[in-house]
Amino acid sequence: MNLHKLNRILAGGLGAALLSTTAAFAVDLTFYYPVQVGGPLTQVIDGYVAEFEKQNPDINVDAIYSGNYTDTTTRALAATRSGNPPAVAVLLATDIFTLIEEDVITPIDTFISTDEDKAWLAGFMPAYLASAQIDGHLWAAPFQRSTAVMYYNKEAFKAAGLDAEQPPRTWDELVEVGKALTVKDASGNVTQWGLGIPGSSNAAHWLFGALVAQNGGQLSDETGTRTFFDDPKVVEALQFWIDLSEKHAVHPTGILEWGTTPSDFMEGRLAMAWHTTGNLSNIRKNATFEFGVAAYPGNPNPASVLGGGNLYIFKDASEEQKAAAFKFVQFMTSAELLADWGIQTGYVAPRDDSWETEALKAYVKEVPQADVARRQIADSKPEISTFESARVTQVLNDALQAALTGRSTPQEALSAAQAEAERILSAYRN
Repeated sequence: MNLHKLNRILAGGLGAALLSTTAAFAVDLTFYYPVQVGGPLTQVIDGYVAEFEKQNPDINVDAIYSGNYTDTTTRALAATRSGNPPAVAVLLATDIFTLIEEDVITPIDTFISTDEDKAWLAGFMPAYLASAQIDGHLWAAPFQRSTAVMYYNKEAFKAAGLDAEQPPRTWDELVEVGKALTVKDASGNVTQWGLGIPGSSNAAHWLFGALVAQNGGQLSDETGTRTFFDDPKVVEALQFWIDLSEKHAVHPTGILEWGTTPSDFMEGRLAMAWHTTGNLSNIRKNATFEFGVAAYPGNPNPASVLGGGNLYIFKDASEEQKAAAFKFVQFMTSAELLADWGIQTGYVAPRDDSWETEALKAYVKEVPQADVARRQIADSKPEISTFESARVTQVLNDALQAALTGRSTPQEALSAAQAEAERILSAYRN
C-alpha cells in the first residue's frame, strides 16, 4: 500500500472519529420564538436553523414556536422556574425589566470579546439598541423589530377623489380624509370605513403609544418605574381615538381585533389601517389592489412607536449552551440574515449594514413601501416598558378597553389605571 493511500485512509478514519466525537458532545439549544404577524414564518425560521446547524455541526437547535409574545414569555419563565430553561428566546423588547427582575437572562455584552464581536455590535441601529441597555449592560440583541405604520388603499383614495400619493400627515387631515373614504350603501350601512386602529388587549397599548407620542406625550419613563397614564396629553390622545368613531364617524365603534385588521383592510372594509410593518409581506402577497404604506400623522408632529422582539440568552443554561447561544444570536442577527428576514416578513432590519446588502437594496427598489418604516424610525418613540410589564400593560389595556367600549370616560379610565400602576411600581423605586 502506498504512503499516499495510507494517509488518505488514516485521514478518513480520523475524520470519522472526530465527527463521532463531535456528535457525542454536541451542544443542544432550545430556542423559543413567537409569531405575531401573518404568513408561514415558522418555515422561514426552520430554514435559518437548518443553515446554522449546517455551519455549526456541533450545535443542535430545537426551535419551538411558542404562540404570541405573551405566550412565549410565559412559557420561557415557566420553563426556567421548573429548571429547564431555554438557552435563547425571542421575547418583547419591553420585557427587559421583568426579565432582569426575575434574574433569568445574561447580558449579551458579557460575550463580546473580539474585534469581530465589536463590529457585529456596532452594526445595530442605536434606536433599537437603546431598548436593550439597562444599568450599563446590553441585555439583548435586536431581532424582529418594527414600527407601526399606516397601510392605505390607493384605489379607494382615487375613488374618493383623493391624491393617492398624499396620505394624511396630521390628525385634522386624518379625519378629513377618513370622512371622504367612509362609504355607505343605500340603506345607510357603512361598507367601507375610513380608518381602523386595532384596540384588542394584545395590541391596544402599542398603537395607543403612537397616538400619545403624536400628541407630545409619553406612557412611561426610561427607568421602568413610572407611568403617566393620567397626563392630559395621554387623556387627549385616547379622546381623539374615541372621537374617530363617536364624533367623526370614520372608524368602527368598539374594538377592532389585531389579528383580523389586516384581512379587514385587504377585503376592503377599511381604507386605511394601522398595523405593524411586520405585516407588509402578508399584505403585499394577498392584497388585490394597489396599496401604499405611510408614516403616521401627528398633532402636529408625526410620530410612531418602536416595537417587536429581541433575542435573549438565559442565565441558567449551561456555560456551553450560553456560548453556543451567542453564536446562534450572532448568526440570526447578521446583516444578511436580518435583510432576508425583513424581506420575508416586513419587519425592519435593525442593522444599518443590512440596508446596504444587495438583497435588501434590490427589495426596496422593487417594494419602496418597505423603506417607510426605516425612514420613520427617527420619529419613533420607545414602547411602554416597566417592571412587572405584563401587569402594568394589562392595567393600561383594561383602561383602553373600558374607554373604547364606552364603559368609562378617558379621564376616568386612565386615572384609575395610573393609580393601579403607581401601586405596582412604587416598590421598584429607590
